[in-house]
Amino acid sequence: MALYEHLLIARQDISAQQVDALATHLKTIVEGEGGKVEKQEYWGLRGLAYRIKKNRKGHYVLLNINAPSNAVVELERQLKINEDVLRYMTVKVDQFEQSSNKAKREREDRGDKPEEANAEAKETEQ
Repeated sequence: MALYEHLLIARQDISAQQVDALATHLKTIVEGEGGKVEKQEYWGLRGLAYRIKKNRKGHYVLLNINAPSNAVVELERQLKINEDVLRYMTVKVDQFEQSSNKAKREREDRGDKPEEANAEAKETEQ
């Protein structure tokens, strides 16, 4: 099975609970095709760079998927039908990356500042 990162943008006028229900529905589609959703991450309501179908904002959701290609084909087919989805993108990856938000939170928990993190990275390279 292959690894995929799937990002979708849902309409601004639906609630966060409806977005979560949509993500859960997508998860059942992937699992029905023999795949697995490794991580589901809700990024919140964010502004769009330009209007899409008269929407200025959208709910962003990231899914890390470990599934065969036919599961992704079915997932994208279902998203084309759904009126609540503005845009989606699926990218095949070699491995899942740690979310930048999560990495930032971990640095803050340790008390590191971004400058200190860059300095540590330079020291480890040498």
